[in-house]
Amino acid sequence: MNTQHIHTQTLLPQSFCFQKHPFFLSSQAQFQHKKFATFTIKKSRCFSGFTGSKVRSSVREVEEKKQAEQQVVKRAYPFHEIEPKWQSFWEKNRTFRTPDEIDTSKPKFYVLDMFPYPSGAGLHVGHPLGYTATDILARLKRMQGCNVLHPMGWDAFGLPAEQYAIETGTHPKLTTLRNINRFRTQLKSLGFSYDWDREISTIEPDYYKWTQWIFLQLLKRGLAYQAEVPVNWCPALGTVLANEEVVDGVSERGGHPVIRKPMRQWMLKITAYADRLLEDLDDLDWPESVKEMQRNWIGRSEGAELDFYAVDSIGQKRDIKITVYTTRPDTLFGATYLVVAPEHPLLSSLVSTALSKNVEEYKEIASRKSDLERTELQKEKTGVFSGCYARNPANGEAIPIWVADYVLGSYGTGAIMAVPAHDSRDHEFALKYDIPICWVVSPEDESCVESRKAYSGEGTVMNSSNATSGLDINGLNCKEAASRVIEWAEKTGNGKKKVNYKLRDWLFARQRYWGEPIPVIFLEGTSESVPLHETELPLTLPELDDFTPTGTGEPPLSKAVSWVNITDPSSGKPANEKQAPCHSGLVLAVGISMSVQFVT
Repeated sequence: MNTQHIHTQTLLPQSFCFQKHPFFLSSQAQFQHKKFATFTIKKSRCFSGFTGSKVRSSVREVEEKKQAEQQVVKRAYPFHEIEPKWQSFWEKNRTFRTPDEIDTSKPKFYVLDMFPYPSGAGLHVGHPLGYTATDILARLKRMQGCNVLHPMGWDAFGLPAEQYAIETGTHPKLTTLRNINRFRTQLKSLGFSYDWDREISTIEPDYYKWTQWIFLQLLKRGLAYQAEVPVNWCPALGTVLANEEVVDGVSERGGHPVIRKPMRQWMLKITAYADRLLEDLDDLDWPESVKEMQRNWIGRSEGAELDFYAVDSIGQKRDIKITVYTTRPDTLFGATYLVVAPEHPLLSSLVSTALSKNVEEYKEIASRKSDLERTELQKEKTGVFSGCYARNPANGEAIPIWVADYVLGSYGTGAIMAVPAHDSRDHEFALKYDIPICWVVSPEDESCVESRKAYSGEGTVMNSSNATSGLDINGLNCKEAASRVIEWAEKTGNGKKKVNYKLRDWLFARQRYWGEPIPVIFLEGTSESVPLHETELPLTLPELDDFTPTGTGEPPLSKAVSWVNITDPSSGKPANEKQAPCHSGLVLAVGISMSVQFVT
């Protein structure tokens, strides 16, 4: 008998006919009792042989089957019994602790996970996804006889805790410690084999003493410096915002307008290692597609920096030099206009009085866009004429200088020579603003010329000769012509060979409170900075009751007057520690979960 569907003939008296009862007018009906399963009554002409014993027997069969299934599941893995028992045993006996005194005859193996940021939401599925793999590796190496070090820690400084603190008035340290406790409990419940005696938290002075020490070493070697760079500035909130806090040009919190504003920030010169990063990719056992993504991210390109001098209304050379970077010096004769970024430092000296209002309005609009929005290939190109001209050094022609947001001040020199015949962006811009287009490369496929679209490929150079400048590259292929132009530019002082990268130096300071202080003091009344002596580390974060943004761009640390205003211990001069803390610090473990084997 099917215990889920008991035929109606076994349920109702013979004299009862469902066809005459309104309850049974549907194709089927269900009976349900709080102590029994749900039974479906199917249509039948009449019912006979109804007995309560048969129903009870069927219910018992269902319950027995259910209990049997539960026992099978329980036998498969009774985690409610096993996990608490052994997790308690591991913690009590410090099973996974790496002893201070180890058997040096065994190989060492260091398994380091990326430290999680302890958010209020707790662990997400991505955490155990990576941690499970490294835990398997750690357990394997222990079974293979290695001395395994497998710690856990917290990348605990950061923006979310500070934002929550500002909104609730709770000090970020309190919420961070509460979140850490939650993360620790969750990780222990997963049974990972961490050495919890070596737990690390980046908010502890004993830890960030060493990130500050690393910073000082970078500073000594010229790899840490300060520079004016554009940041996301929200006037209404009075603070710098991270990229993820800006949505469609407004702040995520409050929907206030956000602009790009140059501010002095700390930078790390990672571009100094660009070539080494590229070269070392060849030795990595990674999928080729991933390595190619890395190469594109570094974006090494070879070209030239060429100088264009501004000219006045009568064509006389002015003492203003605009340097452009180009990967196609072979197309120099085809440059019919220049484009400078809205944030270019020379722009104010280039703009004519009559057009200054137009340029300022355009700069304001551009400042509300992210770099990604500005360089989106599909977006409509926009710009304004500066009212100024520059002389093309190859042919002596005066060409207009435009301001357009598809050129970024942070890439190259912040200015380009526009060759509309051989660049799709420049071509689109030139058509829109009726700027001359001059073809200087003849493609092998004549249909490219007939289409009148920009041709960015290689071919034979044409229309590229001038007796006055002494440059003639007609008839050469593009590579030969590029070399010839660079050689001419260096000889005549009009430019030089240049290698450029898409990779940019790392901006890592923001106008925030919740981060380790930078161990540098600034002598009062000067721009001179003095690094703290290593023996004075750590420079600890002061306790502040008011850690809200100042509204002026100054970091909240400026409110800690007694902490900021100090005396330089080496010279005795008045100084200050007026600075923005690191956003999340020079964390020793960054990137992806990894394992490291010591070479002994």
